[in-house]
Amino acid sequence: MPARVVKQLRDLSVLASERGELRGEVSGKFRHQTTRPGDFPVVGDWTAAECSGGKLAVIHAVLPRRSAFARKVAGEIVEAQMAAANVDTVFLVSGLDGDFNLRRIERYLTTAWNSGAFPVIVLNKAELRTGIREIVAEVELAAPGVPVAAVSAVSGDIDALRPHLIPRKTIALLGSSGVGKSTLINRLLGEERFVTGPVSDAVRGRGRHTTTARELVRLPNGALLIDTPGMRELQLWEDDEGLSRAFDDIERLGAGCRYADCRHEKEPGCAVRDAVRAGVLDAGRLGSYHKLRKELQFLDIKQDVRTRRQLEKTAGRRFAVQLKEVKKHKPRYQ
Repeated sequence: MPARVVKQLRDLSVLASERGELRGEVSGKFRHQTTRPGDFPVVGDWTAAECSGGKLAVIHAVLPRRSAFARKVAGEIVEAQMAAANVDTVFLVSGLDGDFNLRRIERYLTTAWNSGAFPVIVLNKAELRTGIREIVAEVELAAPGVPVAAVSAVSGDIDALRPHLIPRKTIALLGSSGVGKSTLINRLLGEERFVTGPVSDAVRGRGRHTTTARELVRLPNGALLIDTPGMRELQLWEDDEGLSRAFDDIERLGAGCRYADCRHEKEPGCAVRDAVRAGVLDAGRLGSYHKLRKELQFLDIKQDVRTRRQLEKTAGRRFAVQLKEVKKHKPRYQ
C-alpha cells in the first residue's frame, strides 16, 4: 500500500498510511540492492509498504520523486544527503540578525531551484530591523523573480506567508541554525509543538540546532510542512540549471557578450563585467556566481573520478570471478 514518510529517525521511518501511523523499516532486499545513501527513504517520500503486523511495516520501494532537496555531505566524501522529497515550495529562511547574508541566500536559492520545487525567501526576525522595505528590495535584486516575505515569528506577524500555504501542497523550511524555523512552524500550527532555543552570542547571532529530526506536519488549513535541522553549511551537490535560474540577471546580461562561451572573467567584450563597471550589477553578486560555478565544476570532476573508480572496481571484481571460474574448470594434466 502507499505510505508517506512523515518522520525519519535514523533507520526507522514513521509512515502515514490508510491504516494510520506505522513504523517502517526497509526490507533486506531493498537494503542489499540500494547502493546510494540518497536512495533510502527521507521525509516526504512516498513508499510501497507492507504492514507486517500491528503498527509495523516493511518498506519495499521508494516511489519516484517529483522533487528532492539534496546537498553534498560534509567532508571529502562525494555523496548526496537528502533533506526532503516531493516538496512543492521551499521556504528559504534567513534571519535578519547576524545570520543575514546575501551570498548565503544565493547559495540556498541555487540548491532550491535544482530541487525542482518553487522557492520563497523568508526574512525572519523583522522586529530586529528598521527599513525593511529597503532590505526586501535588496534581496529581490539578488533573487530575480522569487517572492520575498518579511515576517516576525516572535511577534506572530506571519501574514506574508499565507498566500503560499496551499492545502495538500508540501512546503519545506530550510535555513541555517538559529534562523527561527521551529518558532515559525509553531506560529503556523497555532501551538508550541516544536522545541525552540535561544540564539548564542558566542557565534555572532547564530543559533544552535533545536530540530534534530526531519518531520512533516499538517497545518490547520491542510497545507503540509516539513521542518529540517538547521545547517551550519550548505555544500552544493549538482547543477540542473539551478545556477542559471538563481543568477538569471547575469545569464541575461551574458547574452550580450562578444563570445558565446564567455566566462565573465578576463575575456574582452564581456557585457557582464561592463555592467559591474557601470554599477548595473553588484560586483559581490558576480563574485558569488563565479564561486558557486567553480564549486560545481570541481564537484563534477570529483564525481567523474569516483564513477571511474567504481567502474574499475566492478570490472576488477568481474575479472576475478571469471578467472576463478576458468581455474575451476581448467583440465588437469598428469
